[in-house]
Amino acid sequence: MTLRLALIRQRYRPDGGAERFVSRVIEALQQDDVELTVIARSWEALPGARLLRCDPFHIGRLWRDRSFARCACRAAEQHDFDLVQSHERIPCAEVYRAGDGVHATWLEQRARVLPAWRAWAMRHNPYHRYLLRTEKALFESPVLRAVICNSQMVREDILARFAIDGARVHVIYNGVDTQRFHPRQRDQAHSLRAALGLPIDPPLLLFVGSGFERKGLAAAIQALARAQTAAHLVVVGGDKHLPRYRRLARKLEVSDRVHFLGPLQAVEHAYGAADALVLPTLYDPFPNATLEAMACGLPVIVSRQAGTREIVREGQNGLTCDALDIEALARHIETLANASRAAEMGREARRTVEPMTLETMNRALRELYERLLNAAPGRSAPSTHS
Repeated sequence: MTLRLALIRQRYRPDGGAERFVSRVIEALQQDDVELTVIARSWEALPGARLLRCDPFHIGRLWRDRSFARCACRAAEQHDFDLVQSHERIPCAEVYRAGDGVHATWLEQRARVLPAWRAWAMRHNPYHRYLLRTEKALFESPVLRAVICNSQMVREDILARFAIDGARVHVIYNGVDTQRFHPRQRDQAHSLRAALGLPIDPPLLLFVGSGFERKGLAAAIQALARAQTAAHLVVVGGDKHLPRYRRLARKLEVSDRVHFLGPLQAVEHAYGAADALVLPTLYDPFPNATLEAMACGLPVIVSRQAGTREIVREGQNGLTCDALDIEALARHIETLANASRAAEMGREARRTVEPMTLETMNRALRELYERLLNAAPGRSAPSTHS
């Protein structure tokens, strides 16, 4: 029997973590017994998966999200899918992957870095109010059969905020390609630095992520300026407010030590050139950059607002602190500017994530789908063992 699975996600961005996850799910499930359909406005062409386009006219993001939700739910109802898994906040989903975390929590964290009037305006913004209502309707929907979280942090947050049975909320950690992201990348550190136009000798801290406000770039630059070290910061990723962060680096007199590379297709080269990752994100359920860096043998500095704090053992494979604790961030930068300490912690970081492969993640997903299908009235699950 063939498993007919629908995956819902509005758009594909090559540098988007959620989109990469959906692509990995598609690749994992491309077998004879799985028929995959992606319901989206636009998506990359993927062999073995068909695109069901939902692209209604819209103006503005509120209309965009609401019209897509209606279109996607109609499309799901009109086709005979065994499971409908959404990566958007859509109340008709049977399975929801909470890769974006809890929107209410994100608003609380973002308010910490906004002036009071902007925080008030954000809380009363019609778009955010719509997302909060939709999120509550999703988590408390009788249609919802399973929630996939990528960290315990998100699972606990969902259970604390919504009336949902904990048995339906599962944690499946993200997987990482441990061959692409491998310590051998660092064997070519000098040549990679030269190729990327980076200084050869000083300690290099790496920041990876688009959406600099959420990922905490301002805090990283401020901590670099305060740290008693000559370390440099390499920024990989894009943001429409990039000039703002260039100005901050100039104001703090560290512009000669902050290097903006933009998005990189071969991001593993940046990990190979670096000595450590710094990601003081305001809120991130489970940043893939942490896994990728650790797989490449880099120690990491992550905020306690990141789900990856769960795999960081303090002082052994990385360091943690509050996203806005600039003093602590500066001390952590000083610690990892010590080459021997960073290398020792990096080796432990690699050992930590070696079991967290894409295959491990894929197997957990398939086992969850099998349990859901076995529990569905009148249905027998197809064999989903590789």
